[in-house]
Amino acid sequence: CTVIFTRMATKDLHKPISILFCNLAFSDLFTSFSGFWISMLFITNPDITIFGSKDMLAPYALYTMSILSTIYNLVSIGIERYLAVAESMRTRFRVVRNHSIAAVLINWVLALFLGCLPLMGWNCLHMEKNLSVLYSPFCVDYLVFITLPNVVVAFIIPLFTYLGIIIILRKRKLRMKACGQATGTYKSAEIQVARTSVFIWLLALISYAPFSAGVIFDATNHQCPIDLYPGIYIFRNFTAILITANCLGNPIIYTLKAKTLGAKLKGLKCLSTTRVRACTI
Repeated sequence: CTVIFTRMATKDLHKPISILFCNLAFSDLFTSFSGFWISMLFITNPDITIFGSKDMLAPYALYTMSILSTIYNLVSIGIERYLAVAESMRTRFRVVRNHSIAAVLINWVLALFLGCLPLMGWNCLHMEKNLSVLYSPFCVDYLVFITLPNVVVAFIIPLFTYLGIIIILRKRKLRMKACGQATGTYKSAEIQVARTSVFIWLLALISYAPFSAGVIFDATNHQCPIDLYPGIYIFRNFTAILITANCLGNPIIYTLKAKTLGAKLKGLKCLSTTRVRACTI
């Protein structure tokens, strides 16, 4: 909420990155809200979160939708950052803003569709086989379908986009150095991007890897849920805590870090229009 109010109070909401930051904050807000809803159901009636119930379909669907929206927004931010460096200033503000708005709409439509599949019938309420142990009444094949591909996307695409940013900055730094021009700003930007990329990877790894491992265990497990009590459900709650921690870490990394990086490169201008074209991140 702090990120949303801060972004709305500023006058730079027309920028593509601000649109994506606000959308990421909304996704994190929905993730926290749905997690709180599930926690209240666990407190009031723990059995329905262990053995499954129709009452769990709606909160789990909202939880899934918000997590998917967060992942898609993180990927969109990585792509926008790459375009901001690779393209010219004019192209970035004239074209990529429309791309950001379209990306927000596509992210929510795709997350809404995939998250609501259990509400549209893809659940195991009346089936004893293929039932998820961790997230009953979800089906195991549904969890595998939405988890593994999206986790791969969340790791692979940011890897290439941020590596691409570092490579572009390094090439421009070498060009400026060859012309005898100062390269301190580019070196600082390269270090900052590298640090931010490491933070992104660590946060995503810590937040989603245990959840993915739980889904894989769920798909390969053949034991009765009673035999797994209470250890497996403690692990499930632990993965939910890590996902919530991701919602807390996103504003720190994507707002504070990006603002610092933008301030460092705000006054950066091209000193040689024939050899170098510098872009603000």
